[in-house]
Amino acid sequence: MKKFLFILIFICSCQNAFAFNIVYPKKNEVTINSPSTFFIGSAKHKDKFTINGESVNIHHSGGFAYVVPLKEGKNEFVISDGKDTKTYVITRPIAVSGGVYTPPKLVEYEGEKQFLTVVDNAPLRTSPIDSGINRMSHFEKDIPLTVDGEKSSFYRVVLGKNKKAWISKNNVKAFDGYSNSLALVSGYDYLDSPDYFTFVFHLDKKVPFEIVEGETFYLKFYNVKDCADNTYVFEFPYAEAAGTKKIVGYSGRFDGYDFIFKVRKFPKTDEKSPLKDMKIAVDAGHGGKESGAIGCCGDKEKDITLAISRYLKEELQKRGAKVIMTRNNDSYVGLKDRIDIANENDAMFLISIHGNALPDNADPNKHRGTSIYFYYNQAKLLAANVLISMNKQLGTQNDNIRQGSLALVRNTNALSILIEVAYLINPEDNAMLIDTKFQKKCAKAIADGLEEFFKN
Repeated sequence: MKKFLFILIFICSCQNAFAFNIVYPKKNEVTINSPSTFFIGSAKHKDKFTINGESVNIHHSGGFAYVVPLKEGKNEFVISDGKDTKTYVITRPIAVSGGVYTPPKLVEYEGEKQFLTVVDNAPLRTSPIDSGINRMSHFEKDIPLTVDGEKSSFYRVVLGKNKKAWISKNNVKAFDGYSNSLALVSGYDYLDSPDYFTFVFHLDKKVPFEIVEGETFYLKFYNVKDCADNTYVFEFPYAEAAGTKKIVGYSGRFDGYDFIFKVRKFPKTDEKSPLKDMKIAVDAGHGGKESGAIGCCGDKEKDITLAISRYLKEELQKRGAKVIMTRNNDSYVGLKDRIDIANENDAMFLISIHGNALPDNADPNKHRGTSIYFYYNQAKLLAANVLISMNKQLGTQNDNIRQGSLALVRNTNALSILIEVAYLINPEDNAMLIDTKFQKKCAKAIADGLEEFFKN
């Protein structure tokens, strides 16, 4: 009898549960500083579902996205399906006049000062802005720098006679024991191997450096004597050396006072099986405590990316590739750790899988499709090949390839791209993303795009 009562109570409680679910905003009372926002969720009673009395279009999957304007102060939204009702209060902060903005000024020093990098992977930038496509190089710890000024939170770095750059003050420390005398490059040794062109440059001290992609492929050492503009320039003839102008990974860093510059050789591929024996790192975005975006029906980005990544692993292995997964389960893996996993396994490709979302002031109903991010030019053609393949096979809209300063695509050792498969917060895209058949087709389209990169 007690067991029957328990079952009856459980059934009644399920019947009383809400027939709709709001995924975003996450709370009933939130503060959002934007002229508009959106409600994302799912509803069962499609014909009667309203927000502030206005009918909401419900996708056949049950998902919806509905944009609402926000006035300054409190905004109240009543959500109803004809039976149940929820009230949300969204506060948009009242704008306060901040007066006239005064941009930071450049302070030029009377004399040059000496600094030392205190972290690995410290970005040298073309402008004193901590974002965007402005990275020139990444320095390891203990690279000496000559500084002749500062602006806001950046120091201005002297590069040779006629070039300047910027580095964050947080990444360096003053170092009085360093002499700003020019370095000497006494030559280099060439080491050949089946997979790499390796050059070992001999210097008498560490100096700032830059590796430049383009029509020509340069390695530059700055503040070097006996060189024009105090800049030592080494041009790598990759078109002649590799038989192609496609770069497929490179690295450069100091080992003592020697600088090791490695350029991956373009592989000889089998026309029928171009991915055979290729080492490919597959990265399922987010994981563990990091859920990523939440879809209309409550699905988590971390679960969708893992599912697609597993299918991609299977697809690539069928084609003879050697696949390295940055995570195989619902675990948290840091961004640096993901890159390290790829590099330590000498992967030629790093493919990061994600689902897209949007900021508050956008309309999820107007944004659909697949986009692919790259940072360095060496990965641009790969991004284009994969995007074309995905749009063609999946029927997703072309949301373009984009150059973006994202951690996973700033890896130069491998051709690194980040794929935003589709928008989790768009009802139509979300329905595709949670479909197993779509996930499998996605894996095949990505693999085909990788093969096309070698066939072009």
